[in-house]
Parts: sequence; structure tokens; C-alpha cells
Amino acid sequence: MTAVSVIGLGTMGQGIAVAAAAAGHVVAVFDQPERLEGCVRALSDRFARYTANGELKITAYGVLGDAVRGAEIVIEAVPEDLGVKHELFKDLNAHLDPAAVLATNTSSLPLDQLAGPVAAPERFLAAHFFNPAELIPGVEVAATPRTAQESIDRLTTFLHSCGKEPILVAPRAGFVANRLQLALFLEALACVEDGTATAEEVDAVIRRTVGFRLPAYGPFTIADMAGLDVYHAILGVLQTEYGPRFAVPERLQELIDAGRLGVKAGAGFREYSRSDAADLVGRRDALYRRLAEALA
Repeated sequence: MTAVSVIGLGTMGQGIAVAAAAAGHVVAVFDQPERLEGCVRALSDRFARYTANGELKITAYGVLGDAVRGAEIVIEAVPEDLGVKHELFKDLNAHLDPAAVLATNTSSLPLDQLAGPVAAPERFLAAHFFNPAELIPGVEVAATPRTAQESIDRLTTFLHSCGKEPILVAPRAGFVANRLQLALFLEALACVEDGTATAEEVDAVIRRTVGFRLPAYGPFTIADMAGLDVYHAILGVLQTEYGPRFAVPERLQELIDAGRLGVKAGAGFREYSRSDAADLVGRRDALYRRLAEALA
């Protein structure tokens, strides 16, 4: 059981608090006094939906120092604004326990910039939850070069205890998920703007085709199963039609030149024995059938 403080009770802060409380941790939350009653009411509703019959046990504060007193892990979920977060971190310097880990839920801001006013950078890192935070299992975890390994270990242990899967990524702007998500969004918008499909049709294509695969496999495994030579050929057509944003990447060309065409060649982005390939296809088909049934 860990003493956790969640700072900011907007959409993300509420979900993080629900996940921590449902896992049995001691949870304190903070927001501005004039917002606190409404935020706690919304938080209680979310907890009830998530747990069905659990009793929400949190302590809500309108005073920052009271909210973080004795906290082992503090997670900030205030608005995605560098100035707002910096002001919060300056205030927290006077109140945090000397051993407390401070995690930011930023989804895009570079950690080296965020860390500027933090008094103990060795205990500062990112824990990027996804909305709704109580339901989405993955959490991107990123550390600066000054973050102590102990802080990373303590945060990931806490996340595991909440039923989450911490995924370590580099402290780059947007991490991984938002770079991919926004790249997809921009191309989806381009499809609408050039008349290829309506917004509703694009949503349907994603839900029922490429997006259908993603709960089971990431883009590299999907590419290996499709065949990297197939991707190469498609990119050639798309580059001719739409320009250099679809140019064949150097890394893909190197793999093809080396004969690493994917599962069918025994190697692509990964290595595959014959039994690996057979197991992968069998598991894929079983997972896709279950997904189709669940989404029917």
C-alpha cells in the first residue's frame, strides 16, 4: 500500500485517482477549493462505474501542502501548460517529503524543460496515463538523465500494483503514443480534406481494418506479417501520388536489401523460426476471431 497524492482533478486526475484507490492505495487528491466539491462528486461517480460495488476511500484537499503531506508518490495532472506546471513544481518544492517521487502526467511537453524548477530532479519523471486512466492498461514512463533508477523502480512498482503496464520510453516530446496518434489523425484529416472519404467513413475504416488489429499487435509485427516487400511496393505508389511523406525509409530499404522480408522470410524487424511463424499465425487468427466476436 502506497500513499499517493494526485494533483489536479480534471479528466486525467480523476481517472488516475480511481485506479490508485481501486488498487487499495491511500489516496489524497488536490484541486482549487472552488472546484473541489464538483470534482470529488465526479470522481465518486467514476469510481462507482469502475468498481461496481466498491467504496471510494480518498481524502480531498484544497490546500496543496496538506494534500502531499506524507505522500510517497505525487502525480500531477494539471493542464498541459509549461507555465502552469512550473508554478506547481515551485510550490511543491516546499512541501514534498524528501523521499517522494514526483511524476508528471504530461502527454507532450519535453521533460528536460519541465524539470527546470524541480528541486529534486533525481526523483522526477513522467507517468503518461491514457484516458480513461482507470481502464487503459498502458502507461508511458519516461525519465531524464538525472532521474535515479530507484525512482523509476518505485513508480513502475506502483503502476504494476494498479494493474497497469508501464512502458519505458525516451523523454522526447510526445513520447511514442502521441506521435503515432497524431500522425494517424493528420493523415485521416487529409483523407477527408482531399475527398477520399467522409469523417464517418474514415472512422469506420480504422475501426474495422487496420485499427482492428492493433489490440493484438503493434505496427512492426503487423508489417512483418504483411511482408516488408509489400509495404515497400505500396509506399512507392503512395509517394508517386501524395509526395515525399510516403518515401521509403532507409531502415526499411536496408531490411529488404538484406532479404529480411518478414515472417515469410524468417526475419524482418524480428527473427522468426518456422515454429514461431506457425504459432504467430495461429495465435493471430484466434485473437482476431475473439475480437470480431467481442465487437459484433
